[in-house]
Amino acid sequence: MKGNKTQIFYIHGGDTHPNERAYQRWLRMRPVTIEKKITWTTTYLDQALGRRFHIIRPRMPLQDNAKYRDWKTHFERFFPKLKNNIILIGQSLGGIFLAKYLSENKFPRKILSAYLVCPPFDDTLRKERLAGGFRLKSDLSLIKKNAPKLTLLFSKNDDVVPYVHAAKYAKKLPHAKVLVYKHINGHFRVARLPEIVRMIKHDIKK
Repeated sequence: MKGNKTQIFYIHGGDTHPNERAYQRWLRMRPVTIEKKITWTTTYLDQALGRRFHIIRPRMPLQDNAKYRDWKTHFERFFPKLKNNIILIGQSLGGIFLAKYLSENKFPRKILSAYLVCPPFDDTLRKERLAGGFRLKSDLSLIKKNAPKLTLLFSKNDDVVPYVHAAKYAKKLPHAKVLVYKHINGHFRVARLPEIVRMIKHDIKK
């Protein structure tokens, strides 16, 4: 029964562009593939966590040309369906989206734990631009009230979000646990992520 399961709300990543011209150039230049993408956020997460969890994966609006305003509106549509002791996961752009939302708004449910996976802190990225209204304000203190148990995961080998962003979050969010992994290559585009599975299972045991 879904009513007895712990809800996990996962927000995927995306891309932002400062203007339409930049977006069209990105569309012309971005790599394409016909191979199936296998990531830790899909089948692996369901199988590794088991039946005690209900994973909610909304498709956020226009993820290739994302705007914070649109994501906020879509996110809030789900609130009536959410329960207390929910677990939030945001990856990449989804991570900074959660950081921004939780720093500016009171979340309507009790958050058991929140995980931000390779979230950018600002626009100092290697390959992309942070635009579309996703930039954080200077005061992030409300995040602690919304999500007292907060964990951020970074990779020292991330080719999109440099791991120096971990230190920037750690300075602003002293209550958060900030982890930097050496063995995870790339922008957490991996098939398995047992580290986060262990942490989530520990959350519900407590």
